[in-house]
Formats: sequence, C-alpha cells, structure tokens
Amino acid sequence: MSDLLNALKEKILIGDGAMGSLLYSYGVNRCFEEHNLTHPDQVLHIHKAYIDAGADVIQTNTYGANYIKLAQHGLEDQVKSINTAAVKLAKKAANENTFILGTIGGIHGSQASIGTTEEIKRSFREQLYCLLLEGVDGLLLETYYDFDELKTVLKIAREATDLPIITNVSMHEAGVLQNGLSLADALAELERLGADVVGVNCHLGPHHMLKSLASVPLPKKALLAVYPNASFPGYQDGKLFYENKPDYFENYAEKFREAGVHLIGGCCGTTPEHITALKKGLTNRQPIQEKKVIPFHKAIQATSTALTKPNLVETVNKRHSVIVELDSPKHLNTDKYFKGAKALQEAGVDAITLADNSLASPRICNASMGSLLKQKFDATPLVHITCRDRNLIGLQSHLMGLHTLGITELLAITGDPTKIGDFPGATSVFDVTSFQLLELIQRFNEGISWSGKSLQQKTNFTVAAAFNPNVRHLDRATNRLRKKIECGADYFITQPIYNRQQIIDVYEATKDLGAPIYIGIMPLTSTQNAEFLHNEVPGIKLTDEVRKRMAFTNQNRALATQEGLKIAEELIDTALELFHGIYLVTPFTRYDMTVHLTNYIHNKVEKLKEKPVSIIQ
Repeated sequence: MSDLLNALKEKILIGDGAMGSLLYSYGVNRCFEEHNLTHPDQVLHIHKAYIDAGADVIQTNTYGANYIKLAQHGLEDQVKSINTAAVKLAKKAANENTFILGTIGGIHGSQASIGTTEEIKRSFREQLYCLLLEGVDGLLLETYYDFDELKTVLKIAREATDLPIITNVSMHEAGVLQNGLSLADALAELERLGADVVGVNCHLGPHHMLKSLASVPLPKKALLAVYPNASFPGYQDGKLFYENKPDYFENYAEKFREAGVHLIGGCCGTTPEHITALKKGLTNRQPIQEKKVIPFHKAIQATSTALTKPNLVETVNKRHSVIVELDSPKHLNTDKYFKGAKALQEAGVDAITLADNSLASPRICNASMGSLLKQKFDATPLVHITCRDRNLIGLQSHLMGLHTLGITELLAITGDPTKIGDFPGATSVFDVTSFQLLELIQRFNEGISWSGKSLQQKTNFTVAAAFNPNVRHLDRATNRLRKKIECGADYFITQPIYNRQQIIDVYEATKDLGAPIYIGIMPLTSTQNAEFLHNEVPGIKLTDEVRKRMAFTNQNRALATQEGLKIAEELIDTALELFHGIYLVTPFTRYDMTVHLTNYIHNKVEKLKEKPVSIIQ
C-alpha cells in the first residue's frame, strides 16, 4: 500500500485549493496550464502558499493539459513539456510531508463536448504517461460531469498503474449526476472499478456537497473525498468572481469529517485562506468508522403521456408521407401564412415544418406558430430547433415549453451562422452541437434534464436530424447519420436535391441505415432563384441541366413556375420509387407550388399502388 493511502487511512488529509480560478483572479485569461512554462514562478508561488496554509496534498497544474484542450490554444505539441514542468514545480514546492497528485480533468465538460471517445482515450493516455514518468504520488481525476467518460479513463489508469487513484465526479444538482444516477450509486460503481478514493468536486459549494455526501454510505474499501467550490460565481464588469468567505469553510470542516470524508480540499474560487480555515476547523483528524446515512429525497419517477395520433416515424414506416416546410413570417402579418397552412392541411400533408430563424434572420417564434397551427387546423407542426440561438438553459426551457404546448415533432440542427443573416454581428451560442442536442432531447424523453434532475414527466418527442447529401464524400455523410442515430435521431430530412441520380446514390448509401429518410424537394421559381441557390446557399448544388432549363424560361414568371414544378415532379418520381418520405420546401411563401406538389405526390402514390414497387425504404 502506498504512503498516500496509508496516510489517508490514518488521518484526514487536507488538499489544496483552486489553481485556475486563482490565476484568473490575477488577470490570467489564457491557458492556465501554459503558465507552467511561461510563468513558473507564479505557479510555484501558489503551490507554496497552499502548503503554507496547511495543505497535505497538492495537485499539479495540469487540469486541462491534454492534447484536445491544449489544441484550443495552439499548444497541442507541448503536452509533454507542460505536464513535465507541472510535476517538477509541484515537487519543488513540496516538503517531506507533502503528497503530489497528478491531475487530469474531464474533457466532456458541463457544456460542449470536445473529441470522440477514441480521441479522448488517446489524449488521456498521453497525459497519463507524462505524469507517471515524472513520479507523482497518485492521480486525481476531477471535474467529470460525463460519468461514462470517467469510467472509461479510470479503467485505463487502473491498468496502467498501481498508484492511488482519486476520482471526483461533478454534479449540476445535489445528489444526482448528469445522467440521472444517484451520487451513492455512482461512487459505489467507481469503487468497483478500482478507484482508491471517490468523491465530488466543483460547481457546488459546501452546503450542497455536504447534503449530497450525507446520502452516501461509507465505501467498503475506498475512501471519500470532497473539493467544494467557494460559492456560486458572481459576474461584475465582465468578469467572474467568487465571494471570499473562508470562515464559512471552517464551519464545514468538521461536518465533512462526520460525513466520512478522508480528503478535504477546495475547488473553484477557493484560496489559501480557505485551506487555512479548513485546517482550523478540523480539530479532530481521526476518520469516523461508522456513519448514519441520511437518504436523499426520493427520486421522482417521471410519468409518460400518451400520444393522440401516430408520430411521423410510424407514419412514414407504414406509407408514403409528405411534410412541407412553411416558415414563419419575418413580419407580424400572419394572414397569408395561415391561408397557406390551411391550404396545405386541406391538401393532406402529414406535418407542416417551421424553421428556427432560417438563414439567421428573425421570424415569428416557430413554437408560437406551431401551437396556433394545432389550434386552428389540427395540423401537426414539426418545429426546428437550432443550437445557434439558445444556450443550454434556453434550450431546455424551450423543450419544456414545446412539450407543454403538445408539440412533439422536432428537427434538431446546428443552425445557419449569424454572419449570413440580417444581424451579422449577433452572437452565436452553440453551447451544444447538433449531436448533443439529440442527446438532450432523448434525455427529456426519459424524463431527465441535462443536469440529471427529474422532469416529473417524460416527453414524447420524435426527433429528426438533418442530412446534407450535397457533399463530395457521401460515405462520410452517411457515417455522420449513424452517429446521429446513436445520439437519438429517429429519422432524417435532407437538404433539397436537384439531381435524380443523386437520389439513387443516396438510397444506395443509406439503404442499410435502419432509419427513414425524407428526401428534400424545393421547387425553383426563377432562373435567378436557381443561380442564387447554386452559388450562394451552403449545402445546395444544382446540375447544369437544371440551371439551363430555368434559364430558358426567360424570366417569364408563369413559365418559370411551370418549369420549376416540372423539375420537382421528375425528382419526386424518382424519390417515390425509393423512399417513403418527401419533404417539400415552400419557396418565398409560394404555398400554391407545394400544394400542387402535394396533390401530385398523392396521385402518384395511388398509381404506384397499382403496380409492385421493387425498392422501398
């Protein structure tokens, strides 16, 4: 058994406090880990300050010193030098009674994910071996919101070393992880996987961490750790700050001991003064041997609500289906919009889809318009949701609102960049990717929020994902579809296609996908419209033949409409032989064109019933 584990079993040890937020408070706004090379004296000073304050255990300044996170600062080639320098600085600051932990932080943070699972594994191994080569006393895996990621890297670390491994999860809500697992169950699983010390750090302060740990029984073999934040951060003059109240930490030191903790330190916002306060408050360093567990409030089970009619996946799997995009107006006059929606509903469309501020230009809220479509015409709205306009808080609020309105059909997309819209200086949010948005929606279908909190009801969202087949490498695009299915996509809607051969190619590439596809068809209105789409709209390409045919209409509106519909009908003929779903996009509120094509599709489907169809998806 290592000296560190022996020491932890014999008495409660005090860890250090924050490194990153302390550097931030000093005005550092770039990569904190780079300071190991550029400002080593500053890092050394902080280590010594924590040791002088009473820390028995310090951690290396390597929380984000992995390839993936360093690449954000152009430092991906300095993984070894940064980690090596970090351990040497910690050793230089340490005395004969100081233990040094090599820190490796989580890569999937509380917001956007970075890197695939395999990339994370490679990045973790590289940093792990750098720290092990320098001779740390143990490893600290901290700030892991993604429990699967923590389990993955713990297995890798356990196979690589016999050194003590400390695993600290992070919670958005007290007592429950992001995936809905209780803290007690999560820590027990980490113990089974070989962690020597299990615990919590970051995001929450002492109050909520104590409340969470009170529900955790003493582990059978492992020990408990806690690294609370100083407080929730405040925001002033464009900068985050933490309330500095070390005396508050002093009051919690003994309470953490009574909760069975063997290692107590601090996370974001804590300073050497907080560590001094912990030492002062911990008058009894003897770990407890028995603990009265205070159960956390019983998890609220989410209930399911029944759907009143089949969803689009059920529909398109049974028969040919038509959905039509009719975007909300950019102004407040809705008369023409609802006239068009009524005409489409009477034509027999299965859903009316509403984009989410398409081309990054403000429109009437699609949730409001979708709700009115249900009320006025009993139509099925298919609401698009982008990652661009709402942060993680707003997205969840939006989903709860859609569920409350009874809107269950969604399309999860990234969203057009703001630079192409009416307000090119507007901020794009992108807290999550389209893949994560799919995961978020599926969490809601399980009755769980992103933080792991029960929603008390399960949503019934059927979620589509976008598919752009207008790419050079269709196989790569298809691989993205498979990943989207893993994240929760039920079916796909393509960008408009203007090439019959391309529709066939899409079928061949996706016939084994296992998810329905709606083929996008948007009728052209003029030669100018054709040239604009071909040359200026990302993800849409027209063939030379189609462009020539539209050019021959000689700017005659009637002829252009007729030719645009004829081109669309030819594409539909091919699509209906291979796919059950057709997605019509209404150009410039010309709903007369999509009503015409809807009727054409219904008539064509009736004719198809009269003869056997050899290929159907």
